[in-house]
Amino acid sequence: MMAETGRSFWKGHLRLSLVIIPVKLVSATRSDGQIAFHQIDRSSKQRIRYQKVVPGKGEIKPENIAMGYEVEEGKYILLEDDELDALKLKSRQTIELTQFVDACKIDPLYFDRAYFVLPDGDVAEEGYRIIREALSGAGLVGVGQLTLRGKEHLVALKPSGKGMSLETLHYQSEIKDIDAVFDGIGDAKLRPDLIDMAKDLIARKTSRFDPGAFKNHYAEALRALVQEKIKTGKVVDVGGDIEAETSTVIDFMDALKKSVAQAAKPAEAGTKSAGKKATKAPSRKSS
Repeated sequence: MMAETGRSFWKGHLRLSLVIIPVKLVSATRSDGQIAFHQIDRSSKQRIRYQKVVPGKGEIKPENIAMGYEVEEGKYILLEDDELDALKLKSRQTIELTQFVDACKIDPLYFDRAYFVLPDGDVAEEGYRIIREALSGAGLVGVGQLTLRGKEHLVALKPSGKGMSLETLHYQSEIKDIDAVFDGIGDAKLRPDLIDMAKDLIARKTSRFDPGAFKNHYAEALRALVQEKIKTGKVVDVGGDIEAETSTVIDFMDALKKSVAQAAKPAEAGTKSAGKKATKAPSRKSS
């Protein structure tokens, strides 16, 4: 039985020709290692919120917001949510491997986001391990496509330790033209002795990649600063963590109580004046 290694966000099948194996994806990176901040108003100690506004008009309701694509400066076409939803692909819940390439032949520029692929259930483990060993022995990466959240992603599947990892890839159209980017760099002949010196320096520092040897010094210092402030009691009470909708409900309840109280006063007055001659109500003119 496999140990749980994190909550999966996608479940489906890994398909290699007629071989279909139930698998699931979990993120390969940790979010708990990152420190998130909120902006706070110094004077009121309230969370700062952001509103979608139009200059001269104010805040805009969500139903009045459309997506705009700029065709030329200052000119847009508007796209509605239903039009964009119609373009989304139905998830086939399948990672179909259609091509296999040398693991070193994919330019790192194409790699985007990494996930771990796990067999979904004990029955799937044998087929999963067979594909892993076949890829590892051949030194190949399986390439295919996967539909996530209505969009089709190019993906690469490769062995990783005892399991396999999957990385989403950028499409070729998403990568800038490398020749155009570096067009301004000169091609004058370089001194061979300087090149040899650079090669010698590189050779002296060549070793196996060890990611554990590199530390995120800023993140460590930031975490230490946060812990120090907590230990010294520099923690302030901040309002505004309740969502705007909840605040509206609280205000509405207060207004409702006041309205009930005000509505009760005329009723009480009417009870006290019972027996007195009623005055004729003024007629209401039709508009």
